[in-house]
Amino acid sequence: MDKKEQPGKAQFIVDASDAILGRLASVAAKKALLGEEVMVVNCEKAIITGKKKDIIAKHMQRFELGQSTQGPFFPKRPDMFVRRVIRGMVPRKKARGRAAFKRVRCFIGVPEGLGSQKLERVAEAGVRKASTVKFITVRELCRLIGGK
Repeated sequence: MDKKEQPGKAQFIVDASDAILGRLASVAAKKALLGEEVMVVNCEKAIITGKKKDIIAKHMQRFELGQSTQGPFFPKRPDMFVRRVIRGMVPRKKARGRAAFKRVRCFIGVPEGLGSQKLERVAEAGVRKASTVKFITVRELCRLIGGK
């Protein structure tokens, strides 16, 4: 029996399209801490609310911290960026948090294996969609901070 294919494991698959990143991350972290496998698809379409200029300046300031060889290291790929946000919401230095973080998977787009399964829409997952005009998508932010 594969480690990934255990019977009885609950899966929580959520579509991050037009979802506010912080709210999405908190729901995903709670589900992971409860023992569910969490899969976030379309990570690049999640949004961060606020003025674009301020958000970009905040993230560029983070990259200037420390040294390039010793960290802190911040991801530039949208899927890893979202996973890093979720990491901030679990107690990752404790055994329970480390186990929960291992259950979190983030994807750019929808992988072929998950295409046939029902994706939890953002509204059903308890995450609010953005109703504001001022926002930036994770894809745009990652490109502006140096990602491909």
